[in-house]
Amino acid sequence: MFYMVVILKIPILMLFGIVYWAWKQTPEEEHHDGNGGETTQPEPVRPRGRGPHGEPQPPAPQRVRTGSPRETVRRG
Repeated sequence: MFYMVVILKIPILMLFGIVYWAWKQTPEEEHHDGNGGETTQPEPVRPRGRGPHGEPQPPAPQRVRTGSPRETVRRG
């Protein structure tokens, strides 16, 4: 009975303690290097998508048949 009443409550109390500790933490402030908020690398240029006035889609590639499994695997 002691085991069920006392020992099994320890993990629950530890969970409450961790949640309380995480809740009380102050958020870390972001480090700014003083460049006025400018990014050091420019954003990449994305190609325009195919919209109603864009380029048509390329044609589908030709289908190639390789042979039946009986022709490709020969058992000796």
